[in-house]
Amino acid sequence: MDECGFDFNIFIVGLGLIGGSYAMALRKLNPLSICGIDVDENSLKEAVNRGIIDQGFTDGKEALRKADLVIMATYPEEIVNFMKNNIGNFKKGAVITDTCGIKEGLIDIINSFLPDELDFVGGHPMAGKESKGIKVASDDIFNNANYIITPTERNRKENIMLIEKMARAIGCKKVISISPKEHDKIISFTSQLPHVIAVSLMDSDLVENNIETFTGGSFKDATRVAVINSTLWSELFFLNSDNLITEIERFQKSIEKIKNAIMSEDENTLKHIFKNATARRKKMV
Repeated sequence: MDECGFDFNIFIVGLGLIGGSYAMALRKLNPLSICGIDVDENSLKEAVNRGIIDQGFTDGKEALRKADLVIMATYPEEIVNFMKNNIGNFKKGAVITDTCGIKEGLIDIINSFLPDELDFVGGHPMAGKESKGIKVASDDIFNNANYIITPTERNRKENIMLIEKMARAIGCKKVISISPKEHDKIISFTSQLPHVIAVSLMDSDLVENNIETFTGGSFKDATRVAVINSTLWSELFFLNSDNLITEIERFQKSIEKIKNAIMSEDENTLKHIFKNATARRKKMV
């Protein structure tokens, strides 16, 4: 797959922000066709009218039977349900991937009923916006984003390479492969914990006290991801609960360390924590 195009029929399940953005980015690569399925008929109409997809369906079995590449851009539970309900409608040899933020439990469930002629290669584009829906989809949302592939032993090498090439072709800068288990462990810290912190800040009673005049960049940055899809993130938290609870407890210990340093007026410890955090942050950017 390259910028000259590729002879694939693509089928996207879920035409929200991510599914719509996939369709727009993949359109530049000149595939044979891009079809989509969604429960929201208005999203389908908009996607067709804007030329994001060629055809939109609320059922879509016939288009699915012709699809070489299927992208599951919806919630974990809906991914499993869709695949179970349509397991006999996939084209033999089809490559299936997803956009989900958790992997191990999802892939284990899917592989438990997936026939040998189908290959599910886990994929996680680290991209998004606070807003949701097809109206805010963008063909450049993946530009310079990270992309994580979570292969298993049952995946064919050529299909893993296909997903990697696709990720790079839509604009992702760094593409890595990691086990589903390790993915979920790391994501619980780098993605899920920041959402916990942002939501906790906005859940404070102080927010009700007209604090807008007292907020600056630090508060806005820290709470940006508190604008959250409650259904999706509840699923993600529950499906990765062991890892997330571990990270919450570790974070609580860090908070406690700072609290104790303040209470005991331990300037050396507090400065050490600050300097260590500063050095680590500078190393990242």
